Amino acid sequence: MRRSFFSMTMLGLVMAFLYVPVILIFAYGFVPNGVSMSFFGHDGRFLGFSGKWFGLIFSGHYSVRPLLQSFWLSLRIAGLATLVSCVLGTTAALALHKWKSRLQSIHYGLVYTPLIMPDILIGISLLMLFVASGIECGFWTILIAHVTFCVSYVTMTLLARLQDFDDRIIEAAYDLGAGPWYTFFRIELPLLLPGIVAGGLLAFTLSIDDVVITSFVNGAGTNTFPTYVSSMTKHSRNLPAVFVLSTLMLLFTCALVGVSKFLTSNHEPRRKA
Repeated sequence: MRRSFFSMTMLGLVMAFLYVPVILIFAYGFVPNGVSMSFFGHDGRFLGFSGKWFGLIFSGHYSVRPLLQSFWLSLRIAGLATLVSCVLGTTAALALHKWKSRLQSIHYGLVYTPLIMPDILIGISLLMLFVASGIECGFWTILIAHVTFCVSYVTMTLLARLQDFDDRIIEAAYDLGAGPWYTFFRIELPLLLPGIVAGGLLAFTLSIDDVVITSFVNGAGTNTFPTYVSSMTKHSRNLPAVFVLSTLMLLFTCALVGVSKFLTSNHEPRRKA
C-alpha cells in the first residue's frame, strides 16, 4: 500500500512531538554551563559538551547529594508501592472476576473511583485523614498515598486480562485433585503474569513521577525526586544534574521494560499452528 505524503508528514510530526523532548533531556545533560543552560557563550561561540554533571552524579558530590537522596527515596517508594499494589490489585481483580454480587459492584466502584478523581482531591483527602488520625507525614504516608491510586490501575489492567481467561482450566485442575494454592501458583498465576507485570510497570511509572498527591502528604526531609525537581527548576545552578538523572532513569526504565517483555514472552501460551 502506497503511503501518502500527508500521512508520512503527520507521522513525522507525532514522532518529533514524542521523542524530541527525550533527546533534549539527554543533550542538556552535557551542557557546560548550568546557569545559562546554553551550549553557546555570550559571544555566540560554541562551548562544546561537558561530562562534569555525570561526574557529579556518579561521585555523589555534596552539591547534588540532596537530589540523589530524593532520587533514591522515589525509587524505594515506587518499588514498595508497586509490590503492594500488585498483591492487592491481583486479589481485588480475582475477587471481582470470580464473584458477582451487589457487594462486588460496590467494590468495583471503590476501585474505579481513584481513576477518575482529580489528584488534588486525593491529596487533600489523604492529608485530612492523616491529620485527623494524628499520623505524621513522611515516608509511610507517601507510600500509603501511592498505593491508594496505584492499586486501581493494577486491578483494571488485570481485569482486562481476565476477560479472556478460560475458567475451565481451573475447574480441570480441581477435578484432577489439585488444591487451591497449587492451582493458583502453578496454573493461574503464570497465566496472569503478563497482566500483573503490565499493571506493575504502570504503577511504578505513576508512582515515581507523581507530584500533586505527594506534595500534600510528604513531610520534612521526605521530598521525592519529582517534588524536589519542581522546587529547584527556577533557581538551581545544578539543573543539568536533573537531566543526567532523568537520562539514567530513562535507561533504567527501558531495561525494565525489556526484562518484563522477556519474562512475559516466556509465560505466553504457545499456540500450535
